[in-house]
Amino acid sequence: MRVIGVTEFGDPEVLRVHEVPAQHAAAGEVRLRVEAATVNPTDTALRAGWFKERQEGYEPPYVPGMDAAGVVDEIGPGTETDLEVGDRVMAIVVPRGDYGAYSEHLVLPAASVVRVPSGVDTATASTLPMNGLTARLALDELALEPGSTLAVTGAAGALGGYVIQLAKADGLRVIADAADRDRELVESLGADVVVARGDDFAVRVREVEPGGVHGAVDAALLNDKVEPAVRDGGGIATVRGFSTDAERGLRYFPVLVVNYAEEKAKLDRLREQVEDDTLTLRVADTYPAERASEAHRRLEAGGVRGRLVLTF
Repeated sequence: MRVIGVTEFGDPEVLRVHEVPAQHAAAGEVRLRVEAATVNPTDTALRAGWFKERQEGYEPPYVPGMDAAGVVDEIGPGTETDLEVGDRVMAIVVPRGDYGAYSEHLVLPAASVVRVPSGVDTATASTLPMNGLTARLALDELALEPGSTLAVTGAAGALGGYVIQLAKADGLRVIADAADRDRELVESLGADVVVARGDDFAVRVREVEPGGVHGAVDAALLNDKVEPAVRDGGGIATVRGFSTDAERGLRYFPVLVVNYAEEKAKLDRLREQVEDDTLTLRVADTYPAERASEAHRRLEAGGVRGRLVLTF
């Protein structure tokens, strides 16, 4: 079975095609014939060696990828699922060793897999699970009441875009950041107010909301620079595990999407929200899987709007 992975960590060029033994679905599992895998910043971080400790105990190649879509080709014996062989599905993947979404086949917990949205191809569907569930988890952790105001950094990116759209569906008011060239995009995603992006994000937010926002989702990794935007007792959801001792009763919520990796009902709800036009899926470009290094290089260069997708 072909996978795209690394035997040593480094620049995009270390990504290579490897052959590993095929796996089969056991009880509680389904197997996908993968057609598409999304390229995310977590993938480039794995490839570069940021998460070396997570690979301890596993032999290379180390295979990235947390989003996959394709066709069910096996269902494990006794598995309780509404899926059938031949169904077009999408899934969230938790990489470990030679197990990751950049694979021809994937064996997954049945609870990590749902049908793709109606009318959506597998390349497009593959962009939803990881970023969509991350956005959902961030909002669930903040638990803001309808009518509250949420600040979002990195709003033009895949995660930030989903946060805006889900927040609006939850009845929140959204203040989001954007570069000039992305302002129209962020407005189209539903942001109520768009402010200039940058390290002075909190100053911009306070100009709009002098008392501070009720909560923030920091998809741009501004980290503690977001704090001044949030009112006393508010919450900040972060990615990449950032947290710090905060004053004014502020609470940090480091979001780990693996906690939602088997929340099938939440993933299926995201599918429904695509179908009812609450969520917008954005593919920037597709690459054959063997050209994964090109996709990684392009993502790391910055400025990609929507997701790059590898096809198998």
